[in-house]
Amino acid sequence: MSEDVRLDQDEDLLLADAPEEEGPHPDDRIDDERHDEENRLKPEYVRSVRDALDEGDKGAVYDLVEPLHPADIADLFELLDRDDRTALARAITDLMSSEVIAELNDYVREDMMEALPAEAVAFIAEQLETDDAVQLIEDLDEEDQQAVLAELDAEDRAAIESALAYPEETAGRLMSRDFVAVPEHMSVGDVIDYLRGRHDLATDFFEIFVVDERHHPVGTCALSWILTTPRNIALSDVMKRDQTLIPVSTDQEELALMFQKYALISAAVVDESGRLVGQMTVDDVVHIISEEAGEDVLLLSGAGEGDINEPIREAYASRVRWLIANLGTALVASFIIAMFGAAIEKLVALAVLMPIVASIGGNAGTQTMAVAVRAIATNQLTRANTWRIVRRELRVALLNGATIAVLIGLGTAAIFTPQLGAVIATAMIINIIVSGMAGVLVPVMFERLNQDPAVASSVFVTMITDSMGFFAFLGLAVAAGLAG
Repeated sequence: MSEDVRLDQDEDLLLADAPEEEGPHPDDRIDDERHDEENRLKPEYVRSVRDALDEGDKGAVYDLVEPLHPADIADLFELLDRDDRTALARAITDLMSSEVIAELNDYVREDMMEALPAEAVAFIAEQLETDDAVQLIEDLDEEDQQAVLAELDAEDRAAIESALAYPEETAGRLMSRDFVAVPEHMSVGDVIDYLRGRHDLATDFFEIFVVDERHHPVGTCALSWILTTPRNIALSDVMKRDQTLIPVSTDQEELALMFQKYALISAAVVDESGRLVGQMTVDDVVHIISEEAGEDVLLLSGAGEGDINEPIREAYASRVRWLIANLGTALVASFIIAMFGAAIEKLVALAVLMPIVASIGGNAGTQTMAVAVRAIATNQLTRANTWRIVRRELRVALLNGATIAVLIGLGTAAIFTPQLGAVIATAMIINIIVSGMAGVLVPVMFERLNQDPAVASSVFVTMITDSMGFFAFLGLAVAAGLAG
């Protein structure tokens, strides 16, 4: 009888003789989980957490929060008042995992970290990957940052200080410093033995970076290749030498575009000398893409960051300046209307119809502007193809203008006069063409000036479309003698 068979039989006997452990029935556990899911973050649950915090019962708070998913813990923080958030963080310090920190709203996280003592923030930071710890500390005041860094051990402090030395929203600040790199002279078997023998490897990695003697990346090897290749094969024979290297100074928008364009799962980050210093992984990039997309939408509306947790003073400051700018552009349109005040008095139909011209033109401009801003953000609209895109949008504007002009012209002719119908149709074509051109050229102009085209484009496009719509319609009406 083989040794394996004897071991299997012995194990069966041990299992047969072992007493059955008493515990909840599987169906009971399923019911409990379903009950927790149904009551998770409901008003009653949040109220019970708040009551336990008011009573200072940290044990009760911990017991209530411990079963929650990290994302639900982050949501719980946002549902509580500012003072309660600090108390909750102090009660569940060891539950503040990297997943919780990653899910926390930026303003909520910043408030909590500023309220906690330096040693508590340092304890939380030590539980995190370096990139998450940097995200935790970077928004603190300089004095608070130094206090937290002083509480960290030398290795963690050096890694975080190195990351903070890079500008915000660059690969150097965002990258993970936990990666696996091996020399190219190893065999596949050597790599497997190395991975199994190390206990300080990165928690998550998708590929192994192969480096030369200067620690410059020369290739990558996916884990699937390592697992399916015979041990005696040289690593240099199976690694992929073509790879996408990301300089530490790369902006996060460009970084996201690289991952999208080349379908990357992870990529090496190199410093100015070409040495491997970190890696970016797709889970971090997904967060960047979501963040950038939401930011552009809010900037187009002039709502600033648009975060409901943003302090009232900051929300006011970010929104009111664009409202003041809109007030200025509205005064320009009002001045144009005042120029034709006498004509409007003689023909009331002009006052009835002119908002239609401006409104349709504004919508056409907004459509084109949204397309242009997105194209610039995704690197589809560059200096190399600007005029081709302008010509394309001109043709689209001509088609749109002709279609809307026919509809509004016929309707106006039927209700008022054919001559007025011709005037508003002509004005509509002019305004939609101008709106289309403004929707492309204004964002391009801001991009050429190294300004974010999503920030101020809408104000200027609105001014152009409103002013041109009123001027074209009223000017043509006067020229045609309708208000003479």
